[in-house]
Amino acid sequence: MPWLFLLLGLVAMAVAMKTTSMLLMVICLLASLVFLVLWAYGWYASRVVSVSRDESLMLDPDELRRLREQAEARKLAAQVSQEPPST
Repeated sequence: MPWLFLLLGLVAMAVAMKTTSMLLMVICLLASLVFLVLWAYGWYASRVVSVSRDESLMLDPDELRRLREQAEARKLAAQVSQEPPST
């Protein structure tokens, strides 16, 4: 979609350069400016979305606490299994 705004902006600029009517030229120049700003905004937004993290992969505090407890339990189980049996 942003590329459509770029195309429309360039077409409006071309019409503004070819017309002999002052009113049409002003309207086309304003339209060209609006379309080019919309194109830049859309392009920037798509770049930001492409490098942002997926929010569904973020951990909430409860899940993070649960994972820490599991890691601690595994660590204790590994320590218990490595100790030699006492006689």
